[in-house]
Amino acid sequence: MAMQEALPRAYEPADVEKKWFPIWENNGDFHGTADSDKPAFSIVIPPPNVTGILTLGHVLNNTLQDILCRRARMKGFEVCWFPGTDHAGIATESKVVKFLKDTENVTRDELGRDEFINRVWQWKKEYGGKIIRQLRTLGCSCDWERERFTMDDGLSDAVKKVFVALYEKGYIYRGQRMINWCPVAKSALSDEEVIYRDVPGKFYYFRYPLAEGDGALIVATTRPETMFGDTAVAVHPDDERYNKLIGKFVKLPLTDRLIPIVGDLHADPTKGTGCVKITPGHDPNDFEVGRRHNLEVMNVMNNDGTLNELCPAEFVGLDRFVARDLCVKKLEEQGLLEKIEDITHSVGYSERGGVPIETLVSSQWFCKMDELAKPAIEAVKSGKIKFYPERWSKTYFHWMENIQDWCISRQLWWGHRIPAWYNDENGEVYVGMDAPTAPGKWRQEEDVLDTWFSSWLWPFSVMGWPEKTKELEKFYPTNDLVTGPDIIFFWVARMIMAGCEFCGEIPFNNVYFTSIIRDEKGRKLSKSLGNSPDPLDVIAEYGADALRFSIVYIAPVGMDIRYNNEKCEIGRNFANKLWNACRFRQMQGEVSADFNTLPGNLSSDEKWMIAKLDAAVANIESEFEKFRFHAAAHALYDLVWSDFCDWFVEAEKMPMRAGGADKERALAVLDYALFRILKLLHPFMPFITEELAHRMGFVEEGKSIMYTAWPMPDAAAKFDAADTALTDGKFELVRIGRFLRSSYNIPDGKKLNFHIKAAGKAELDFLTEQKASLKLLLNAEDIEISSEAFDSAANGAAPSQLGAMGILSLPLAGLIDVDAEVARLEKQLKDINNWIKSAQGKLSNERFVQNAPAQVVADARASLADLEERKVRTEELLASLKG
Repeated sequence: MAMQEALPRAYEPADVEKKWFPIWENNGDFHGTADSDKPAFSIVIPPPNVTGILTLGHVLNNTLQDILCRRARMKGFEVCWFPGTDHAGIATESKVVKFLKDTENVTRDELGRDEFINRVWQWKKEYGGKIIRQLRTLGCSCDWERERFTMDDGLSDAVKKVFVALYEKGYIYRGQRMINWCPVAKSALSDEEVIYRDVPGKFYYFRYPLAEGDGALIVATTRPETMFGDTAVAVHPDDERYNKLIGKFVKLPLTDRLIPIVGDLHADPTKGTGCVKITPGHDPNDFEVGRRHNLEVMNVMNNDGTLNELCPAEFVGLDRFVARDLCVKKLEEQGLLEKIEDITHSVGYSERGGVPIETLVSSQWFCKMDELAKPAIEAVKSGKIKFYPERWSKTYFHWMENIQDWCISRQLWWGHRIPAWYNDENGEVYVGMDAPTAPGKWRQEEDVLDTWFSSWLWPFSVMGWPEKTKELEKFYPTNDLVTGPDIIFFWVARMIMAGCEFCGEIPFNNVYFTSIIRDEKGRKLSKSLGNSPDPLDVIAEYGADALRFSIVYIAPVGMDIRYNNEKCEIGRNFANKLWNACRFRQMQGEVSADFNTLPGNLSSDEKWMIAKLDAAVANIESEFEKFRFHAAAHALYDLVWSDFCDWFVEAEKMPMRAGGADKERALAVLDYALFRILKLLHPFMPFITEELAHRMGFVEEGKSIMYTAWPMPDAAAKFDAADTALTDGKFELVRIGRFLRSSYNIPDGKKLNFHIKAAGKAELDFLTEQKASLKLLLNAEDIEISSEAFDSAANGAAPSQLGAMGILSLPLAGLIDVDAEVARLEKQLKDINNWIKSAQGKLSNERFVQNAPAQVVADARASLADLEERKVRTEELLASLKG
C-alpha cells in the first residue's frame, strides 16, 4: 500500500501544477508506443499558428482533447496525441516583416528571398511556438516527443509528393482565373479566406456617352475606380430600349477609349437602368461575359491596391479608395454623374488582412476538387465519420456538393515553395520532387502553397507518411478530432479528402465542433474589444484545473458560451471542496488497506452512496459516448458536491463517531468512493486528482492516476431502487427541515424539535431506525416520529411540508413571535405583488420586448419567474402560520 502524506489546510494550485507536469513528462506518461499490444487511441492537435498565443478558444479545444486522451489511457488504450504548429504563411510573414522593420528598419525585399526566409526561421526559433509552451501550463498530455511543424523536412516532402501526384493526375493546373486578392498580404486568397460583412456603401450612376450622335447609357457601380478596366457595356438582347445599339460603341469617360455595346443575358432589363458596365478583370460575372464576347481582360490594380499604368496618368499610384473619390469628382465636373444612392451591401474582407478584397484575374495554381470530394461526401453520409453536433453535416454537404476549384498558390516567400520549374528557353514546365536535371535555363516558381495545403495532410504526415511507418500502422486513422466549426471547410473537409485520396482511409471517426466563446453581452472575444482575458492570467488567479473544469462545465454542445472570469469560481470552489473532503477523510485515520473493494454489511446510507456513484459512472460514460462533455462535468459536480460531500460525508459522521467496526466500515466506503471519484475527475482536473491520489495513498510513488482503471459500475454491489428510495426520502425530509429553519431565519447552530408523520409503516420503521442520523443532519434536539399528524391546536403553529416519506413539521413555540412573523410575511407578500405587477407591465410592453437586447428581455422574464416563485413560498409560509 502507498504511503499517505498529510494535506495542507489550503489547496495551492500553482504549487501542485508546477510539481506534476515535469514528473509526468520525465516518466514518459504521455508517450504513445507504436509497438504496444494495447488497442490504439490517437488524436492530432489542430496545429495552432506558430505565431499564436493561448486563447480561451484554445483552452476549451485542448482541454476537451486532453479529457479524451486521459480517459482513453485509463480505459487501457495506447494513447498518442500528436502535437505541433502550423507555419501560417501570411500571418508569420506579416509578423516577421513588421518585426524586421521595427528592429532593423529593413524590408523583406531589401533582404532578398533567401535571407528573409533565414530570418523567419531565426524568429521562429526565438519567438515561435510560444503557444505550445503555454499548452503545457494547461496540463495537455500530448506526446511532446513527437511535436511536429508543418515545414519540417518530412512534412515538406509529403507536401511536395502530394502536389506532384495531383499534378500528374491532372487535378492541379495553372491558369488565369478570377481570384480573391488581399492588398495587405499582397497574395491570392481562397474563397474560404474571405469574410463577408454588411457595410454601408454607395451606388454611383454614371453616363457613358454614345460614340455616335447624342445620348448616353447610364450604368451603376459600387466601385467607380474599376471603370478603367471596363471593356464593354451589356444590354439584354430583347430590351427594346437598347437592342438597336448592340454593336455600336460608347465613350469610356476619363479616357480616350471606345468600348462596344454587347447583347448579353447577364443584363437584366428589370434591374436598374438595364445597362451593365462590363469589367472582365475585376468581377467574376463580367469575366464570364468577357469570355462569351471575346473582350479584353484588363487588370487595373497593382498588388498593393493602388491603380496601375493602364489608368490615366493622374490616377496611377493612387490608393483605390482615393482613386474612387477622384473618379466621382471628375465625372461630376464633366456632367456625367447621374446620381448617388446610399446602400448597405455585402463586401468581402480578407480574413487575415482585415481589408476589402479585390476580385481580379490572375495566373494562379489551382486544384480540381470535385473528384476528391466524392469519397469524402460518402464518408459522412454513410456514417463512417460522425459529426457532433450532427447539424454541421448539413453545412458540410452544402459546401462539398457545390465545391469549387481551390486556388492553392500564394504570393509569399514563407511557406512551401511550389515544386514547379519553367524553362525560359522553350517554355517547358517541369513539376517534380527535385529540380530538373535536363539541360536548359530553369527557373523555379516564385509562389508558395496555401498554408492549408500542408494542414490537410496533418493526420498522416505527422506520422511519417509517405513512408510506411510503425506510427501509421498503429495510430492511423485517428479516433477523434476536436475543432472549431469555423474551419470546417478550410481543414476538416480537406483532411477527409486527403485521407481518402492518399491513405485510402478516412482520417478520423468522430468530429466534435466546439462552442464559440462570447462575453456576457454575447460578443465574440477579441483583443480590440478588450473582452478577451489572457488564460495564463486566469490560471495564475484560479488554477489550471479550475479553468479547465469551469470552461467545460459552461460549454453545452452546439451552443455559444457566455464567459467571464468569475465563472472560474465554479472550478476553484469545486477544487477546494474536493481538497477539503480528502483532508477530512485523512483526519479520521489511515486509509483502508483495500480501498478498491467494498466491505460487507453496508448501511442504508452506504448502499445509497454506492448506488449514486454507480449511476453517475454509467451516466458519465453515456455522456462521453455522445461527446456531451458539459453534461459529464455537471454529473461529476453533482456527485461530488451534493451526493458525496453534502449528504454522504455528513451522514457517515454517525458511524465514525460510533467507532469500532462501524467506523472501520464507514472509512472503507469513503475510501472506495473517493478513489473512484478522483479517477472520474482526473481527465477534467488532472493536477489536483494526481496530487490527492498520492497524498491519500491511493497511488504509489512513481506511478500515475492516469494509468489506473477507469471506473465502471460495480456489478458486485448492485443496489436497486428499493435499496435507495428510503434513504432518498430521508434526505428529502432533511432538506425540508433545513428549508423551514432558513425560512424563519433560525440560526443553523440552534437545536430544534421536529415532528414527522410517516407516510406508512415501512417509512415509520425506517425513520425510527434512522432517528439518530436525522437528529445529526437536522441539528435537532429531538424528533418525534409518529403515524399521527402534529397537533397545532394543542401545541401552536408548526409550518410543515410534505415529502415522499411523510410530513415534516417545525413547531415554532418559543422560537419566534408568530404575530410579528405573520406581519412581516404579509408586508413581504405585498411588496412581491407590487414587483410582479411592475415586471408584468414591462414585459407586456411590445416596444420593450422588441427593442431591448435579447439578454435584457430574458433577464426580465427570469426575474418575473423568480418573483412568482417567491410569492408561492411566502403564501405557503403564511398559511402554515395561520393554521
